[in-house]
Amino acid sequence: MTNSTDKVYSSDFLVIGSGLSGQLFSLKASQYGTVNIVTKDRLTESATIRAQGGIAAVVSAEDSIELHVEDTIRVGDGLCHRDVVEQIVKAGPERIRELVDLGVDFCGEESTGDYELGLEGGHSKRRVLHVKDHTGEDIELALAKQLEGHDNITIYENHMAVNLFARNNRVYGAYILDLNTNEVERFVAKTVILATGGAGRVFLYTSNPDVATGDGIAMAFRAGATVMNLEMVQFHPTLLYHHKIRSFLISEALRGEGAQLLGPDGKRFMNNYHEDAELAPRDVVARAIDTELKKTGADHVWLDISFKDPKYIKDRFPHIYETCLEAGIDITKSPIPVVPAAHYFMGGVKADINGRTDVLGLYAIGETACTGFHGANRLASNSLLEAAVLAHNASVAASEEVKTKISPMEIPPWDPGEATDPDELVVISHLWEEIRRMMINYVGIARSNKRLIRARNRIEFIQKEINQFYWDFKITPDLVELRNISLVAELIIRMARMRRESRGAHYNIDYPEKSKEIVDTIMRKGYAAIE
Repeated sequence: MTNSTDKVYSSDFLVIGSGLSGQLFSLKASQYGTVNIVTKDRLTESATIRAQGGIAAVVSAEDSIELHVEDTIRVGDGLCHRDVVEQIVKAGPERIRELVDLGVDFCGEESTGDYELGLEGGHSKRRVLHVKDHTGEDIELALAKQLEGHDNITIYENHMAVNLFARNNRVYGAYILDLNTNEVERFVAKTVILATGGAGRVFLYTSNPDVATGDGIAMAFRAGATVMNLEMVQFHPTLLYHHKIRSFLISEALRGEGAQLLGPDGKRFMNNYHEDAELAPRDVVARAIDTELKKTGADHVWLDISFKDPKYIKDRFPHIYETCLEAGIDITKSPIPVVPAAHYFMGGVKADINGRTDVLGLYAIGETACTGFHGANRLASNSLLEAAVLAHNASVAASEEVKTKISPMEIPPWDPGEATDPDELVVISHLWEEIRRMMINYVGIARSNKRLIRARNRIEFIQKEINQFYWDFKITPDLVELRNISLVAELIIRMARMRRESRGAHYNIDYPEKSKEIVDTIMRKGYAAIE
């Protein structure tokens, strides 16, 4: 049973989410005030910990800031904001040095700066710093170690954000569901930082963790913040296709080291789609695989690196090797069955280079934010880069904000009204499944006007049901997440209908060409536009 409670927690900074951006922001902001970190699972459960490939930055004399900028813009297919790209890429080397100082041991020789750099799709140079094939895990654990026992930081695990509390276009805190007690508590803060990651769980097939249900995007939109380019959802080309092991990504780094994509007939096919073959941008590779699957009726394609030296494979990709072995696949001897899956949201809450949204006191960083950095298609390993840079920038901006005389507003207690316990939880699980299946079928890699209209009509009906459940029943974690994924799904569908072209990750068979006019899609409550 969900009950209201008198518990109120106050801090200068309220951070919702605990991936790279949330943890790094918290560590930096703690120099300027108190920090409460709210995370709905363990501190280290996030998309960051699953990031295998690495973090892109210019640390080699053979590379340059200009090349990294141009690669990002080219892969972003015209939708990147050049000024944002230039600022984030330029800040990359400094953020790498900071992560090293915090305990991240990238492969190579740190003392000389001679790192072992990976090559991934869309990059013109080797610039991906990595820790074998478990980079995100090492970053996440190194930051978590720094946060432990910190005087100015309090961590609330198993706490799920329900709603932001905002008045007159300023946020004052949030209602948080304590999953241990099923009580809705009040967290008051001078600034609120959304670092909740993406929304891959909106789709049936995804590389994302179970926590990636678009909570920050949905809460920000309900609070009046603008969202941008949510139709731009990147499908990673190579998710392990296995009936027991779900959501396991096969890193792009394999293709960077020569792995080949094979059709059901055992023959390479990427040469038929792009001059860079397996190292083409992700949107190109994902669409090529989708086309091959539709053409052949196969369940998956193959990714083969077995022709490489077995010792090299085991040393370079130990995590992938061990996980595939658990699935009965020895990648030193056999190809890996793979399918495309929802992976990363280029769109999100509209934010500037410092993470500021258009709601006062509200910041969005990491995958939750849309700064214009990734454009229509993210360059591989640029996600951790943006997360680190925005975490730093936002900590500086927010620290200045908390110095001002902001009077924390008294947040009224959570009012469950006449809500009762849900009588049939099966309805919630059914709607969850229906939304995710509808999104993968109608709003996935290849879209059409007819598919989008069907999806819009259905999501409008589902939304009415969910809103009724939300007000009639005492909230549960599943109901909170269902409410969020349904809203994010609706926003994706509506913004996909606004974009009458094909660009980057958004491909509509009824509008196969790019528009001459390059625009961002923008939505906020009661308003939708293409800018």
